[in-house]
Order: sequence, then structure tokens, then C-alpha cells
Amino acid sequence: MATLDDIEALLGEPRFHWSDPAPWDRLERELGVSFPADFREIADAYGPVLINDQVRLDHPGHATRNLGETIKEEIEFWLEEDEDQENIPRKAGALPGELLPVATCSQGETVFLRVPESPSEPWAVGVHEWDSFSFVLHEKPFSDWLLAYLRNEDTTMYSSESDPGRPFYEPMK
Repeated sequence: MATLDDIEALLGEPRFHWSDPAPWDRLERELGVSFPADFREIADAYGPVLINDQVRLDHPGHATRNLGETIKEEIEFWLEEDEDQENIPRKAGALPGELLPVATCSQGETVFLRVPESPSEPWAVGVHEWDSFSFVLHEKPFSDWLLAYLRNEDTTMYSSESDPGRPFYEPMK
């Protein structure tokens, strides 16, 4: 699994440095799911962030860019938009097997975490792309997917906005 050091090596040093677990604990109780450690670590390090002017990742402790609110709004959107499951292969939500929307993108993609069916099953990352109406499931942890994205190795979300070889981020307020 990719580490925060791997992400930092490409993206740069984080500036958010969140250390209070209380917002995560509240969000996890509310949704009934425990987020994967690598996802929490990246969100805690970078906070609400816009990566390569494309991927927006919020944080549960932030007042205006609150991950919990984003997730709830996205679940509601996907439940209304994709009633017949024509766009994503599973229902949006936080129950086992469902797709938990955790990041939105400027080019119309949505990044999901697939909630494991059982505690022994690993998390996976799914990306829905509106232009082609495609959904790609990446059987890997969030940190591995993010590292692949930063290296332009994820064909679902090629990072065309970044300078070749140098991803960047902007903290969001």
C-alpha cells in the first residue's frame, strides 16, 4: 500500500495536519462505516484540497468543506440520478457493498470507496466518468489509487491539468 510519504513525494508537503479524531468518529457513527486508515491519513494531512485543479477532497472537521455533508449530498444525488443503476454498478451509500462517494472532480468524475461486504474484504476505489458514462473499479486502496492518479497511471482520470511529472494541490477554504 502506498504511504503518505509516497503521496508527499509527488504532491508536496501537506499543510492541513489535522490530529483530532472526533470529527471522523462522529461521521463514522453517523454513516455506520469505518473509513480506511489510508484515506483518513491523506485527508488529515491535506485537508480540504483541490488536487491538479481536478480532484476535490473534503475533510470532516472543516466548517465549510465538510466531508460528511459532501458525502450525504452526493449519496442523495446518486440515489435520485441513478435509480435504475445505469451509471454505477451498485447503490450509492455506506452499507456493505455500496459505493460511498468521497471526492468530486472538476471534469465530472466522482470518486467512490466501495464499502467492503465483510471485515476481511479490502476497500476498493471506483471512478464514474460522466463524459463516457463509464464506471471503473480499481481493486486497490485509496492511497494506491491516488498515487496512480498523481503519476497519470489511472486511465479513468488522466491528470491532464498538471505539469508533466509534477502534480500540485491547493488548500481549499
